[in-house]
Amino acid sequence: MITSLAANALARNWWMFLVRGLVAILFGVIAFLWPGATFVAIGILFGAYALVDGIFAIIATVRAVGAGQRWWPFLVEGIIGILIAAITFYDIRITLLAIYFTIAAWAFLTGIFEIVAAIQLRKQITNEIWLIIGGIASITFGVLMVWFPLAGFLALIWLIAAYAIVFGLIMIAFAFRLRGHVASGPMTPGPITSGPTTT
Repeated sequence: MITSLAANALARNWWMFLVRGLVAILFGVIAFLWPGATFVAIGILFGAYALVDGIFAIIATVRAVGAGQRWWPFLVEGIIGILIAAITFYDIRITLLAIYFTIAAWAFLTGIFEIVAAIQLRKQITNEIWLIIGGIASITFGVLMVWFPLAGFLALIWLIAAYAIVFGLIMIAFAFRLRGHVASGPMTPGPITSGPTTT
């Protein structure tokens, strides 16, 4: 539960939510206008994540060796992470294609398992047709991504952009709500007083 003190502190920092909202909207607009740059940025972030993750795995390897524990899984994980990061920064197109087709494969396989689950559960649940429809939609999405990669690429970026803009608008609305809370003079705890004193 948020106390009045916490609410007041949050309200005094309303501008941080405003900045977050503006940045999110800016990102969404850029994604709509330059989808290629957005996808490249996603690839760079993935490469940076793989590099940091690989470094921490190597550190875990050293600690495991010092503790006499099994160390080689950490070493393999670290080498793979650093190798993927190196490939990403050497030729980011490879990583972008891998990410894209991984999403396509995920959608396709998810659709298959949804249909299988609906068939298996048809005696226990009603309206399983909706799960089947969802599975067909997932399979269709995965196939279209492979069949029309440019359209799938644009659709993916536009979904990300739309989410960023909606999230940004929500953050801005919340920021002004907090600002109004400050302007209206939020309640603050009064001073602690003791009982009547005698002279």
